[in-house]
Amino acid sequence: MNSPQRPAGTTVFRPRSSRWILVIAGVVVGVGLAASVASSGFQSLASTAPLLAIGAVAWWLFWYPTVVVGPAAVELRNPVRTVTVPWGALIHVDTKYALKLVTPGGSYSAWAAPAPGVRGTYAGKPEHMKNLPGTSYGPAGSVRPGDLTNTDSGLAALLVRTEWQRQVESGLIDTDGAESARVVRQLNWLPLAVVTGLLLLSIVTFAWQ
Repeated sequence: MNSPQRPAGTTVFRPRSSRWILVIAGVVVGVGLAASVASSGFQSLASTAPLLAIGAVAWWLFWYPTVVVGPAAVELRNPVRTVTVPWGALIHVDTKYALKLVTPGGSYSAWAAPAPGVRGTYAGKPEHMKNLPGTSYGPAGSVRPGDLTNTDSGLAALLVRTEWQRQVESGLIDTDGAESARVVRQLNWLPLAVVTGLLLLSIVTFAWQ
């Protein structure tokens, strides 16, 4: 199971497979760069943009996306856009297709926390549906596959619901103020610019060869 990071009261969740994908991409890029230098010398590094693009895309799609559970809000950092949902704006947490935060003004899904497929669902065990926050359970104590704690969506939902429940029980949330709580959405300009630039440079490199 993914071990969330916990810097200064904040929990940062990444999908369990992200580390391995990034390692594999790093090995591919490293081996490619070493082979290029060995065969053509250091001047060949000028034409290795495609390899760097592979690493950048792997980082952008599989490491950069996170679910950040903080004391003031939940941040869904997706590849293209980051959405910050204050606790006061949250009215429902869904896991049908991915972790999804529902607010009066719309719903927002987390790239980093997809719901499981058939394999992930069948890998669930009774202990993966015990001691969950009350809002995780449906009729007759049923649990949706996406809420199982052995899944990315389920573990992320557990982190969100646990903090949400704590805030409600502590009186930190104005339950009547969801309509006025402001959700912040912003484009991830820097990673988009880096990845786009490397991809364009890769196209130019191929065209010159």
